Amino acid sequence: MLGEYRIEGRRAADISASIEAAVGAGHLEPGRLLPPMRELATELGVNPNTVAAAYRILRERGVIETDGRRGSRVRPKPATTGREFLRVEVPQGVRDAAAGNPDTALLPPLAPAFAWAAAQGDREPVLYGHAPVEPELARAARAELDADGVPGGPVAVASGSLDAIERVLAAHVRPGDTVAVEDPGWGSLLDLVPALGLRTAAVGVDDDGPLPEQVRRALEAGARALIVTDRAQNPTGAAVSAARARALRHVLREYPSTLLVEDDHGHGIVDLPLHPLAGVTRHWAFVRSVAKAYGPDLRFAVLTGDDVTLDRVRGRQRLGPGWVSRITQRAVVRLWADGVVDAAEVAGAYGRRRDALIAALAARGVEAHGRSGMNVWIPVTDETGAVARLLQAGWAVAPGARFRIEAPPGIRITVSALDPQEIGDLADTVASAIRVGDVRGYV
Repeated sequence: MLGEYRIEGRRAADISASIEAAVGAGHLEPGRLLPPMRELATELGVNPNTVAAAYRILRERGVIETDGRRGSRVRPKPATTGREFLRVEVPQGVRDAAAGNPDTALLPPLAPAFAWAAAQGDREPVLYGHAPVEPELARAARAELDADGVPGGPVAVASGSLDAIERVLAAHVRPGDTVAVEDPGWGSLLDLVPALGLRTAAVGVDDDGPLPEQVRRALEAGARALIVTDRAQNPTGAAVSAARARALRHVLREYPSTLLVEDDHGHGIVDLPLHPLAGVTRHWAFVRSVAKAYGPDLRFAVLTGDDVTLDRVRGRQRLGPGWVSRITQRAVVRLWADGVVDAAEVAGAYGRRRDALIAALAARGVEAHGRSGMNVWIPVTDETGAVARLLQAGWAVAPGARFRIEAPPGIRITVSALDPQEIGDLADTVASAIRVGDVRGYV
């Protein structure tokens, strides 16, 4: 059954280590069926309970998965870097509409805020045992969350949205559990879920957010958690509308044990109202990053949630990094207090570029989507060919494969660096590259 590889060990820890080493070395490839527990116990001369304990260790570590009487198999390798290889290398002279970065001209200067925060730190040093969250930051963040209708809950700080989401998932789900994710969706998140030993259930998306019936099917099939992007969804630009929020809440009420994670990806860069889903299920978390509005290198996100979830997140955080730099927290407080980012102005700048590109593509018979944020999603039939032809024509765009599980092909164009004068040329190039008329929807 295992070819030439021989599992060894007398204790559960040794047996599990032998199997994990074989998986890591490629001797036991993904999908390989492991011996039944009693059979392996007989071969090793140990109690079947010892093998059962070894398999349990491997399941908890995300190395294998068990499917009832069908037995235990080696899990597919976590896609921790696979999507990163789908990046387009941008040669000199080619316009980069692939990276997904904000317009640096719309980012605020950080030096004054950090100088002020550092001076505060000199006067009032933060030491071990001090509160992990800056009190003024918690107050300001909570006031904004209240104004947007996010249910009450404690405030925590993480090193970016992905860090926050990982901590929330770890607080409730275990390797082998299923998480429902948007498809197309954020590529880094689609990598993170399997890297944690979790299964993904793809949920289709349209301009108004996740499709309720597909969410229902995923939860019916046993998904333990659902991750939703409220605004400026990456890559499609979807934003959860009021009607869609009502429909999704209706579905979630039927599955109150679902862990709901909301990522307000567009906070600070969109002018559409927020329609949160939080509070319908027993356990939930709501995450806001400052990356798009204030700069990706801040690596900073605020999150809130139910008491149990936030207690687990903060408890585990204390055992790892301890806290996110209070100097950074104070700098963010100063940025907020000084009003250095005009969200309406930023949203307008991105909206004008996005809408102009979508209109120009529509005039050329090309379907495109982008209700909010800085990205436009264009369904295509030949994704690889479209990316290659655009690159040859001087435009780098992101291949949809970075953002898809089961969804049809597409390409993502980031509009943040577009000049109004070049939108017509880009639309002509896209229309030619994807062979107008040979396109399809993305849901």
